[in-house]
Amino acid sequence: MDGEFIIGGVFAIHYKELTKIHSYGTAPEPPTCTGSINSRELRFGRAMIFAIEEINNSTELLPGIKLGYKIYDSCASVTVATHVAFQLSNGEDPMIQTGHNCSNVGVVTGVIGDSGSTQSISISRIFGPFNIPLVSHFATCACLSNKQQFPTFFRTIPSDHYQADALAKLVKHFGWTWIGTIYSDSDYGRNGMASFLEAAHREGICVEYTEAFHRTDPKSKIQRVADVIRRSTAIAIVAFIADGDIKFLLEELNQQPSSPRQWIGSEGWITDLQLMRFSFCAGAIGVAIQQSVIPGLGDFLLGLSPSEVAASSVLTDFWEEAFNCSLTRNLMTLKIPYTETSKFRITNMVYKAVYAIAHAIHNAVCQETNFTNTCKKQKGLDLNQVLTELKRVNFTQNGYHVSFDANGDPVASYDVVNWQKSESGDIELVTVGYYDASLPKGHEFRINRNLTWLDGDTEVPVSVCSESCPPGTRKVLQKGKPICCYDCIPCPEGEISNMTDSPDCIPCPGEFWPNARRDGCFPKPVEFLSFDEVLSIILAVFSVSGACLAIITALIFFHHRTTPIVRANNSELSFLLLFSLTLCFLCSLTFIGAPSEWSCMLRHTAFGITFVLCISCVLGKTIVVLMAFKATLPGSNVMKWFGPVQQRMTVVSVTLIQVLICIIWLVVSPPFPVKNLTTYKEKIILECALGSAVGFWAVLGYIGLLAVFCFVLAVLARKLPDNFNEAKMITFSMLIFCAVWITFIPAYVSSPGKFTVAVEIFAILASSFGLILCIFAPKCFIILFQPEKNTKKHLMNKSPM
Repeated sequence: MDGEFIIGGVFAIHYKELTKIHSYGTAPEPPTCTGSINSRELRFGRAMIFAIEEINNSTELLPGIKLGYKIYDSCASVTVATHVAFQLSNGEDPMIQTGHNCSNVGVVTGVIGDSGSTQSISISRIFGPFNIPLVSHFATCACLSNKQQFPTFFRTIPSDHYQADALAKLVKHFGWTWIGTIYSDSDYGRNGMASFLEAAHREGICVEYTEAFHRTDPKSKIQRVADVIRRSTAIAIVAFIADGDIKFLLEELNQQPSSPRQWIGSEGWITDLQLMRFSFCAGAIGVAIQQSVIPGLGDFLLGLSPSEVAASSVLTDFWEEAFNCSLTRNLMTLKIPYTETSKFRITNMVYKAVYAIAHAIHNAVCQETNFTNTCKKQKGLDLNQVLTELKRVNFTQNGYHVSFDANGDPVASYDVVNWQKSESGDIELVTVGYYDASLPKGHEFRINRNLTWLDGDTEVPVSVCSESCPPGTRKVLQKGKPICCYDCIPCPEGEISNMTDSPDCIPCPGEFWPNARRDGCFPKPVEFLSFDEVLSIILAVFSVSGACLAIITALIFFHHRTTPIVRANNSELSFLLLFSLTLCFLCSLTFIGAPSEWSCMLRHTAFGITFVLCISCVLGKTIVVLMAFKATLPGSNVMKWFGPVQQRMTVVSVTLIQVLICIIWLVVSPPFPVKNLTTYKEKIILECALGSAVGFWAVLGYIGLLAVFCFVLAVLARKLPDNFNEAKMITFSMLIFCAVWITFIPAYVSSPGKFTVAVEIFAILASSFGLILCIFAPKCFIILFQPEKNTKKHLMNKSPM
């Protein structure tokens, strides 16, 4: 529905996303939903429409302003939720805004949703940079209270931090010190269960098992979780789980019921009427959002007409699913969450969320003058203003207070509810107590009504002191008869136990390591700097880029080989230097990949030889510069000893010494691949042993000696006229080179595993880039962008100032 201001809505109306296989030959289709309709989520969406229509008919809230809405189905899928978030962020205005007067025309002023914490996290991360407020009615993950990560997130439902505390106090109240726990393998379940386990530990409660699953998991995994429950000795089970997940577990348990269990439920599923058909869960107890009454909403929900249904594909699917394609039935004859209109819980959170955004918009665009409200009708609204006003909202609607704390959370309060069998045999939801976090410590939790338990008993079931420790743990008795009789201690690092109630753990063989459960040994994973790692890809990209840069530079020099700046800087040595730099860049690629005998020998020798070739060229260029000025003295005949032939002989002889060092190293004790079992206990590092450490440091030392010698000569020549020589640039390049390799030594020695290789590659690339940028970048800049300086006059320092 259109309006001056649009409110978005995101609800998991379907249970899952349709899985599609993309051919990558055509553009992928947008995500779509599949599975049955979640009638409770449909009720949430309809409640949002009801609240918006109620506000539009109000003379006090946003008078004269019409609110519109755009409601999407997230299919309880992160993929679809992300897709929806971008749709809501993009807006509708096809016009391109220019200049400084950009507006958010068409963008929603706020969004209600999602019901799942995982989806809400994804949506909120997208909305954050756009300052779009997201007010959730059912996302309870405590992680969403982090305003640094989720600055635009609010919720009308309490955080799981309080729910976890309430559940722990509930378990402690009834004396259940030995429990099992299951949770949704989602942000809601993982964070909620982590908070609960922390609170349970404070209360002295022991946990027999902790199992996680998701509705999209293979059936075998859900069967495994069900088998864990069947085999367990704990009578009480705390389920911090979403209704869409637990439905699959209860269906699996229903096929082969276990011995009676006492279920303790989170608000995510404990009030779902559809789950009450599982009679073996009778007696379940948990915390729920407080009951509420919303006048007129029941008639709105049940007043669907066939014409309204036919106009909406979602309502049509719902109607066909509910009545088996019949249009003659009445909704009042159904007993599903959609038609439960006597009391509202989560639905009221949707209702309050809509009113919270409406009040924020009202405070942003309306002013009270002469006891009347006047509101500005405007297209688009500064979302920062809505966000600011949303933080300040403080109102009461239908007797229920709405406000947010600094984290965007409301005051936490829950009903304690119990699944009780009626005289007709149906399970009914009965409120038996409350939890209010605003009350003084120790008084937050109170039971004020009789409960019924599993199998209809009136006595509290007993769930204490298990007699078995699962594999992966060992039995350790505690002194002074502890609460749980004995602890099941996980096996220490590197050890396993593969039987129940194992008194000791046994170590795994050298090249093996325990699995996550520590009930079996498996071969340690092998680690090396492989080509498919992000770090390797980055280094390889820099390596290839450097080689390409050297080749491009060589092409530029070759194309301008007759120009003064190329001829004056010893073009033959320049081309040889560029060739050696190309090899330097490419030799770093030999360090990536699984080490082998050939790669270990090649990587170190290729590195040593190419770098000496490179530095010998720089050395030759430096000597030529120095001698060129010596030769200008009267009677000097020194340049005949430093002609092209002598330069070539210098480069060859200097490089030949490194070649001989490498040959001796390879003959006496060459590098070889080795499995490193000492750096990390849980994995094997494949690396190249140096063979002879003397050989390795001799190669590095020779490179360092040449670099220092070249640096000294360049420093001596640095004050010669700039237009004649490149000594200053050589000085900078060798300074960078020496600095890189001096810092390389401690980094190389201290880096563990594959990072040793990464450090070596980094040093090669850094020093190579230093050489090519310092020596050749200024010349290329003059050649390409300042050709007026590429003249003999300028080089002879005769160009006009």
